[in-house]
Amino acid sequence: MTFDESKEFARHLDRGRAAVLEAAGRGEINAADVAALRREIFEDGFITRDEADALFALDRAAPVKCPEWTAFFVEAVTDHVVWQSRPSGVVNEAQGEWLVARADACANVCALAALVNVLAEAHRAPLWFLAAVRARAARGWAGVEEAKSAAA
Repeated sequence: MTFDESKEFARHLDRGRAAVLEAAGRGEINAADVAALRREIFEDGFITRDEADALFALDRAAPVKCPEWTAFFVEAVTDHVVWQSRPSGVVNEAQGEWLVARADACANVCALAALVNVLAEAHRAPLWFLAAVRARAARGWAGVEEAKSAAA
């Protein structure tokens, strides 16, 4: 990476961090936040582990979330875990462990939606990952029962 490329990369990270920190500081994620995050995070078409970690941290930090957040969050996490890692479409042991740990830290409907979507889109995942997702669906995380009721 050249010096100019590294400066641009640092600017990109700073803009993304600023968007995350602003929403986290308010304790609320609104549609404008989601649009800003989408621009910053998907700008280069690649979601880094740091960016994915920041999204999980934001999900934990903001108890009030607009409906657009869940769709964005699930898409970003799924892209990172399933489609941007090699081989694409495969959830390996390390990715599965990372994702389950982050979801457990959130323990809410957004995290469960990300787990379920990753499982649905992956061509292959460890057997324990399926069992872990099922176990978390049965735990009664925040918002899960309400989501099930709304879907019925």
